[in-house]
Amino acid sequence: MSGSGLQTFPLTAERFADFERLMGPKGGYGGCWCMLWRLGKGTYDELRGEGTRAAMEDLVRTGPPPGVLAYDGETPVGWVSVAPREVFVRLRTSRVLKPVDARPVWSVSCLYIARSHRRKGVSAALLAGAIELGRELGAECLEGYPVAPEKSSYPVSYAWTGFRENFLRAGFKEVARGSPTRPIMRYDLAD
Repeated sequence: MSGSGLQTFPLTAERFADFERLMGPKGGYGGCWCMLWRLGKGTYDELRGEGTRAAMEDLVRTGPPPGVLAYDGETPVGWVSVAPREVFVRLRTSRVLKPVDARPVWSVSCLYIARSHRRKGVSAALLAGAIELGRELGAECLEGYPVAPEKSSYPVSYAWTGFRENFLRAGFKEVARGSPTRPIMRYDLAD
């Protein structure tokens, strides 16, 4: 996918070094390496840091791609996680993000954008890349869990699941809301 000067590619083993470069030495948000929702709390706490990096590398090497990287030229500037909802252990116990129905969905669970590229259209490119990857991997429906902050001054670093407005612009529709600021958004790929 390309547009706005950005390109997206599924995260494969050949691109893992770019993922590491984007996440930086701390591994994204405090050593997460985008494994927070994929692991139970105890396992995550035990592995956090190098262990979560290694766990993500294992996912990438065994496939299918666990998400999409966005590039500005040769520079990785964004990441979005995309996988069947059932692989995200923490979603199974969430009261706020509980399943809407029995439909099999793929979750768009995390967006990470380099500080230098925030508010520059990277989310739009990542969501388009997530839709494309979901379609290629046979997903029927994508589901996202963005924030819908009540204040316009909401810190971007707390919006690691994305903003509702970006999902709406990408064609997602709100289907439920477990709390005033946490909608569940869907994009139907079956049509």
